[in-house]
Amino acid sequence: MHVGHWGSAPADPLPIVREAERLGFDSAWASEAWGSDAVTVATWIAAHTERIHVGTAVMQIAARTPAATAMTAITLDHLSRGRFRLGLGVSGPQVVEGWHGLPYRDPAGWTREYVEVVRRILQRRGPVEFRGRHVRLPAPGGLGVGKPLQSAVRPLRADLPIYLAALGPRTVALAGELADGWLPILFSPERAEPLRRRLLEGLERAGRSPESFDVAAMAPVVAGEDLGACRDRVRPFLALYVGGMGSRERNFYASLVSGYGYADAVACIQDLFLSGRRREAGRAVPEALIDEIALLGPVGRIRDRLAAWREAGVTTLLAQTDDLGSLRALAEANG
Repeated sequence: MHVGHWGSAPADPLPIVREAERLGFDSAWASEAWGSDAVTVATWIAAHTERIHVGTAVMQIAARTPAATAMTAITLDHLSRGRFRLGLGVSGPQVVEGWHGLPYRDPAGWTREYVEVVRRILQRRGPVEFRGRHVRLPAPGGLGVGKPLQSAVRPLRADLPIYLAALGPRTVALAGELADGWLPILFSPERAEPLRRRLLEGLERAGRSPESFDVAAMAPVVAGEDLGACRDRVRPFLALYVGGMGSRERNFYASLVSGYGYADAVACIQDLFLSGRRREAGRAVPEALIDEIALLGPVGRIRDRLAAWREAGVTTLLAQTDDLGSLRALAEANG
């Protein structure tokens, strides 16, 4: 399950996460944008559970150096007794430049170098030196006294799983090449084949098998007999991502949904959202789009819809819900 951003969800995710653990869910994931951070929430969950794995979906690359991310992963993996999964993502230019104060350029190249340095630290084969375009260890200039170091703490797992959030063809291929899993959002099973081909290209480039890779797609889940009411619960989420997660000129979520065939609707949603008419933006979200990217309605309908996600190559479903009833309905639908 995916608990989302702390502060926009219930004040304490523990009741629903504990129920997910009781129901046999595999993992619980936390995210961050420009408010709460994912690591604190993941740590809180890990400290109050026994079996369920904890993940970050995602930790922003711009928010931490590779070494800081590796230190966090090492620490949390030890304290959770091997239950941590490291999800990473670049985020968009508004957050990278406006919140973290770093230039947004070459996200794929930045991600490649970042993941490589994190892996070297986790593998702990010696002091880490790296001369990339985006990451340099030790840093050039300064006082000139920096020296290569290796982690003072031995990682619990040198092969700790790393997941990448990716939306575009290039970064999806990069996930297949570098990571252990892919974290897609606004995932449409009916339209997944082009990105799946790019994922397979990346896996082939690295000489890896698809069976060793986890496609962990996020999906809003709202159970209930009134399908219209279920759709209405998803509308604010889609309006925010399509209309407001980025500028009119550069919004990766809007570009993804436009590519699904909803370009006119996307333009309308953006116009409304960016002019402050958020409720109207939600009403402008097409029913067909909601049905594509979410699991909605009675248990039987959710069960039937899950088949499409399996056929599209999804191996882990990250259920986005803060409702205990929807969580239980999904568990029932999944058998």
